[in-house]
Amino acid sequence: MDTCKNKSYYREDKLPHIWCPGCAHGIVMHALVNAIENIGLNKDDVCVVSGIGCSSRAPGYLDFNTLHTTHGRSLAFATGIKMAKPGMKVIALGGDGDFTAIGGNHLIHAARRNIDIAAIIFNNNIYGMTGGQFSPTTPVGDYATTTPTGNIDPNFDIVKLVDGAGASYVARGTAYHFDALVKLFENAINHKGFSLVEAVSTCPTSYGRKNKGFKGNPAAMLKYMRDNTVPVAAVAKLPKEKVEGKLVIGEFKNEQRPEYTEEYQKIIDKVRGV
Repeated sequence: MDTCKNKSYYREDKLPHIWCPGCAHGIVMHALVNAIENIGLNKDDVCVVSGIGCSSRAPGYLDFNTLHTTHGRSLAFATGIKMAKPGMKVIALGGDGDFTAIGGNHLIHAARRNIDIAAIIFNNNIYGMTGGQFSPTTPVGDYATTTPTGNIDPNFDIVKLVDGAGASYVARGTAYHFDALVKLFENAINHKGFSLVEAVSTCPTSYGRKNKGFKGNPAAMLKYMRDNTVPVAAVAKLPKEKVEGKLVIGEFKNEQRPEYTEEYQKIIDKVRGV
């Protein structure tokens, strides 16, 4: 069922999208559009920025101010836009590789500065578009084109990474939990400061084909999200064995602290003697 009433948020002449059958990126993109619609933002007041990768194709389907930039640099471009137009709602989209590998330095410093950008990571645990290489979030033991005998690199916990870097809003949701994901996106966009939502997605083509069982097809991937997630609010109440190996979802951090563009404006006012 199509839950979006405002079709003007999409560039319908660019549809249907080119994501593979079973890819959950379309669900995540639609959740974002629903969030923007629920908030009631004028599309001319929104700028969506992306880098390179499967998820970074999303701005091509969205009829906002959009910018498709170079690999890993979406947050650098988004920072420039926010500094030039502090009143604009700036949303940066990207994949797990785009944000946490080549773009990792931009991620930690955007979080450290607490600049008012909503970052959304479509995390499908793989470099989907560029050949199926393992990414910084590929679980240990999983297979990719560059890890044919299994990945030995410890994987990032994006939530802990960004929390430690100083983001003032941090959350995680999944494509399966659509309504909850919409709400997390709403909260992130409305938050004053750097906010990040890790949106757990699926890649049946590059990831699923290499990893059979519950990761081998789109339906199984979504069922796994359904059956192996725990709300963050319930973690403290559950015994350790009920949480171990589960994906914890929900809001992890929501605090207020000075926002970068506002602090920068204070410097400008001081120099001008305002």
